[in-house]
Amino acid sequence: MSKADEIFVGSIDQGTSSTRFLIFNVKGQIVASHQCEYQNHYAKAGWVEKDPTEILDSVETAVVGACRRFNSLGYDAAQIKSVGITNQRETTVAFDSETGQPLTNAIIWNDVRTKELVHQLIAEAGSANRFATINGLPITTYFSAVKMRWMLENVPEVQAARERGTLRFGTIDTWLIYKLTGNYVTDVTNASRTMLMDIKTFQWSQECLDFFGVKQGELPEIRSSAEVYGNIKEGRLAGIPVAGCLGDQQAAMVGQSCFEAGEAKNTYGTGCFMLFNTGEKPIFSKNGLLTTVGYKLGPNAEPKYALEGSIAVAGSAIQWLRDKIGLIFSASEIGFLSDSVEDNGGVYFVTAFSGLFAPYWRDDARGCIVGLTQYATRGHIARATLESVCYQTRAILDAMRKDSGTDLRRLRVDGGMTNSEQAMQIQADILGIEVVRPEMRETTALGAALAAGLAVGVWEDEAELRQVAQSNVSAFWSRIDEKKRTEMLEGWEKAVQRSLDWA
Repeated sequence: MSKADEIFVGSIDQGTSSTRFLIFNVKGQIVASHQCEYQNHYAKAGWVEKDPTEILDSVETAVVGACRRFNSLGYDAAQIKSVGITNQRETTVAFDSETGQPLTNAIIWNDVRTKELVHQLIAEAGSANRFATINGLPITTYFSAVKMRWMLENVPEVQAARERGTLRFGTIDTWLIYKLTGNYVTDVTNASRTMLMDIKTFQWSQECLDFFGVKQGELPEIRSSAEVYGNIKEGRLAGIPVAGCLGDQQAAMVGQSCFEAGEAKNTYGTGCFMLFNTGEKPIFSKNGLLTTVGYKLGPNAEPKYALEGSIAVAGSAIQWLRDKIGLIFSASEIGFLSDSVEDNGGVYFVTAFSGLFAPYWRDDARGCIVGLTQYATRGHIARATLESVCYQTRAILDAMRKDSGTDLRRLRVDGGMTNSEQAMQIQADILGIEVVRPEMRETTALGAALAAGLAVGVWEDEAELRQVAQSNVSAFWSRIDEKKRTEMLEGWEKAVQRSLDWA
């Protein structure tokens, strides 16, 4: 096959701290990519926001950079048959349908400005889980509906747009698809993170809309995760269809080929997210987990559901050590530091910078380092930072076992922290099960590409997607006994108790 006959699929990976555009061949290998990093804004304590226009600009920068590399290899953008989008979930944009411009900064998923509003809403609802059997989610600062409600109550531009009838809300996927194609849509995975979609019918729930004060006309049309949403209007990718869309964690689930009930993956990014495939029926958690849509790969495809546990702080704790504390000079240094000590030396770091997510759900928790003695070194603090993510992963896994009645024997992992051999070994030690890391770590971008390629016939079915997604893996097994593991877990739980009731 000549270069001119090869076909490719593109993937826009729009994350919390950067945007990337990756171009995959039919074997699921990356041919070209470009990354554009950016900074979020922190106007007040607990506020995390970003100008939606800057997010859009970062997409354009990433696309141009990757396409230049692609062209330099002798390929043409016309060989890209479709583009998928995967995005930071829950992050909420309000824009005007007449001007197409944002009405205020996007509120990022880990923003906690809505804390008091959440307490008010829970009081009105009578329980944080009042709507969980409809939308699968508790009322917390995490999800989009409370961010929309806050904008409606606090942003004059949003209020004025509602009065004009031009207010439109969306998650980042909706904003990008709208600006790229002109169409106002979202997919079921992103819609399932708003607290406004009925996860059984895949329609906006009127009961939830009424409670949160959002109008149906202010929300996009809900579509499947793999279908053509529209063609890109201009730029390097003009004329190419956007044909895949998944929230980032669901995209990683597809990219890790977790297509069967009982398969699970954990992504270690800015935050940390474990998804457990529960099959074609939702399981509603009794142990602090979220019920979410895993994916729906086509308008007529059966949906797959998942239990999810989320950790607010993972890789961002390493960035904090580097940028705010100066304990390390580069992210890669943390592995070497943590490997310089045999264990944590009794030091525990609860990284609850904005509260604790699943299965604790405590927005009053704050970060704390406990167990310090004169024996403690930089190495112990570095190790405690890695361990913090691994302990929280164990707490989520235990909750999944209780909800599903299934013992997970293997955890598939991906994301930036998995580059650390030390972190993955610690994870295997704390879990006591096999931890499997793929050779190709860009599973989130791959998942969006697989959905987009499936929609236009590049790949035929899930069996072919699994074949593409599978690659060489590294496996990690526990090196400690159950007695040591129990001792470590008991120390962690004591540390968690120390982190509570601060805010």
